[in-house]
Amino acid sequence: MAKTSVIIKPIITEKATAMTEKPAKNGQTKYGFVVDKGADKNDIKSAIEQMYGVKVEAINTMNYGGGKAKMRYTTKGVAYERKKTWKKAIVTVANGDYIDFYSSI
Repeated sequence: MAKTSVIIKPIITEKATAMTEKPAKNGQTKYGFVVDKGADKNDIKSAIEQMYGVKVEAINTMNYGGGKAKMRYTTKGVAYERKKTWKKAIVTVANGDYIDFYSSI
């Protein structure tokens, strides 16, 4: 898998920003990313290290979506729409490393 296609976008929400601003007890900082559904932890690690120049200590991945989102009544009967599936990765970087999402703005 190509390194550039693994990382789709960083997660910049209130909870994810609080996670980056308040490091853990050992000084490691965590960042959230939306990643490709087919990417494994090794692909994500090498892509993050290449893109941001940091050392990745750990990666946790979660799969989301795919459940029933909406039920519509049509002339042909009941139609169910499904939510899009996506994968989230929480990346823990080494002590002292930092990823600046806002440097290119």
